[in-house]
Amino acid sequence: MTTIEDIVLGNDLRGVSHLRQHLPPDFCRQAAELVLANPGAVFIATGFYIRAADAPESDGPPGAIAIGRALASLGWRVVHVTDRYTVPIIKPFVTSDTEVIDFPITDDESSRRFASRLLTEHDPSVLIAIERCGLNENGMYLNMRGLDITPQTARTDHLFLQHSRTVGIGDGGNEIGMGNVAEFVPQVGTLVDYPALTKTTRLVIASTSNWGGYGLVAAISREVERNLLPDPDEETELITRMVDLGAVDGVVGKSQYAVDAMDLDTHGQALVSLRALLDSEGVR
Repeated sequence: MTTIEDIVLGNDLRGVSHLRQHLPPDFCRQAAELVLANPGAVFIATGFYIRAADAPESDGPPGAIAIGRALASLGWRVVHVTDRYTVPIIKPFVTSDTEVIDFPITDDESSRRFASRLLTEHDPSVLIAIERCGLNENGMYLNMRGLDITPQTARTDHLFLQHSRTVGIGDGGNEIGMGNVAEFVPQVGTLVDYPALTKTTRLVIASTSNWGGYGLVAAISREVERNLLPDPDEETELITRMVDLGAVDGVVGKSQYAVDAMDLDTHGQALVSLRALLDSEGVR
């Protein structure tokens, strides 16, 4: 029987599904339960800098918007947290009720203090990171090719290090949340050699992080018995607009209507499959 986890780990070109054995079989459901058990305000952190293009990538922000819209429809106060590279990719897609915070790119101690102030001011009940690069054992941010993007990455890890209810979503091993399986990441030859160490309460892995975001929304939808997933055609249009605003394909490092080297039709198949799964269960 097909599961949400099967769908989000389909078309796995990067090998992240090798980490599945180290997670609960229903990791999307467990993440959804954590979120739903803590209503209130949610921080959603995203944005991954692509060195080859000096731009943010198209994986992460669409999933972040999908999660934010789903939770807003359930009454959550949504706050998106990113940095100066991704703010222009997020802001056009949120309502006036949704805040977008530009987390400064600065040193470790300043970042820790900024994170502490944000948590005190907004008092979020849960934090979610989707495709947000995490600090490795050397205190650096490295991309999938092992290149240093520390000077272009805000240290949003400090939000997650100071909170007890968190969800991480990633696809390569160098994202916030992958600290949960850091010892296993280097054993997969197609993943990173120096994984992120920042842990989260729950971890969602997916072939591409947007799919992990959709998987979380599908699991939330199942729990509340209401389909909160975005329409596939509308999601394709959203990604197209994000690319027009400057987002690039993170794998090839170029501006093209694609996510992680998947054309938008292929990328959209996960949403089609998730919606079909929910429909088969009477979740509409």
